[in-house]
Amino acid sequence: MNKRPERRRRRHRAIGGCVAATAAALSMTANAEAKSPLPAMVTESLDLALADERLALATYQTVLERFGDIRPFVNIAQAEQRHIEALLAIYARYGIPVPEAQPQVGPAALTLDVIGLCQIGVAAEVENVRLYDEELLPNVEAYPDISSVLRALRDASANNHLPAFERCASRRRGQGQQRH
Repeated sequence: MNKRPERRRRRHRAIGGCVAATAAALSMTANAEAKSPLPAMVTESLDLALADERLALATYQTVLERFGDIRPFVNIAQAEQRHIEALLAIYARYGIPVPEAQPQVGPAALTLDVIGLCQIGVAAEVENVRLYDEELLPNVEAYPDISSVLRALRDASANNHLPAFERCASRRRGQGQQRH
C-alpha cells in the first residue's frame, strides 16, 4: 500500500490546520486590546495579501470549472479559501474595513491546458513567496499576530503549493496531453 498520498493529506491538513488555528487564535483574542489604528503600510500589506489570495482562489475556481476537480487545483483552492478566512479574522480583530473583492482572472486560466496552468502555478507561487518575503512580512513585523498569519500563508505557498504545481507540471509533461 502506498503511504505517500496519506502522508501528503496529513501534511496538507496540518498546514491548513496551522492557518486555521492562527485565525481561531486571532478571533479568540478579539477582546484583547488590538493596536489600532494600524499604520497605512500594514493595512496596505493586508489588502495586498487579501487581493492576492482572492485572485488565486478565483483563478483556481476557473480552472476547476473548465477541467473538473483536478489536483492540485482542487486542494489548493480549498487552501486559498482558508487563507482568505485567516486574513479576514485579522480585519475583524483590528476593525479594518474589508476591501471589496475584485479579482480579475487572467486569460491563461481560460485558454491554457493543464500542463500550462501548472507551469503558471509554479511561477505564481514563486512570485507569491517573493511578495511575502520582500514586501508584506517586512511591513508587518511590528505586529506578531499579523506576522504569524502572513508567515503561515507564505510557508504554505513555498512548502505546499509550489511543490504541488511542480509535481503537476512534471508528471503531466511525462504523460503528454492524455489527461486534462
